[in-house]
Amino acid sequence: MEDIIKQIKEGVSTRSSISNFCRHTIFVSQIEPKSINEALKDEKWVEAMHEELNQFARNEVWFLVPKTDEMNIIGSKWVFRNKLDEDGVITRNKTRLVAKGYNQEEGIDYGETFAPVARLEAVRLLLAFACMSGLKLFQMDVKSAFLNGYINEEVYVDQPPDFEDHKHPNHVFKLKKALYGLKQAPRQWYERFNNFMLCHGYERGMVDKTLFIKKSNSEIILVQIYVDDIIFGATQDSLCEEFVAAMKGEFEMSMMRELSFFLELQVKKTKDGIFLCQSKYCKEILK
Repeated sequence: MEDIIKQIKEGVSTRSSISNFCRHTIFVSQIEPKSINEALKDEKWVEAMHEELNQFARNEVWFLVPKTDEMNIIGSKWVFRNKLDEDGVITRNKTRLVAKGYNQEEGIDYGETFAPVARLEAVRLLLAFACMSGLKLFQMDVKSAFLNGYINEEVYVDQPPDFEDHKHPNHVFKLKKALYGLKQAPRQWYERFNNFMLCHGYERGMVDKTLFIKKSNSEIILVQIYVDDIIFGATQDSLCEEFVAAMKGEFEMSMMRELSFFLELQVKKTKDGIFLCQSKYCKEILK
């Protein structure tokens, strides 16, 4: 089995890793900044920060209000990460404006926080079922998924560091939707996604609450969600197309492709079955 996986890995990486590197290098920064001051010196990271704030505007996440002494104001900070593909090539510079959730007060800024998360065993079962049934699995990302979850509490956050509104520099943002870093953010995103799936005729798994199933005559589509990563497959292409169209109509998607890398698992589908390896994960641990 080691030889088989090694051969597949070498066959995939020899050409694709080089072409991916050439394709992405000129469009992304290779350096991951340690602070906002470092990021502001690199136009690629400045673009990424603007994209994040534009995402906030499109999702109508917040609005400015005057600051008062009664408000419990939560701080915010920028987080910078280089996104890598399964070959370890940097594909994009990703910034997150994250709320300092550790300043939240239970009963004031948040209530329930629990959200179901798919177990690795559930993902492996889905892969086994897909292999047995001949399903082609796909993966998709929802852009800034947590920003789609509505919140019920009154939550106020500081303006982003170095991106304050020049007309109202002393105002704060009141949130309409969840922000990364908030304690209730995963729960609110899951609730939004769950309601969306149920409204489109899907049934939620009885045991695994992160698995959604829809049947059409003798055909079936399976959708598995892990926080903001989604994998899906169907016995009929039209069901996948219908699901993708519905998702694009409700959320802003960042990518959709055949499943190749999920939860540190590198996935390679061949005519003989589905092969899994974790060479990228192992290399990161050793590094």
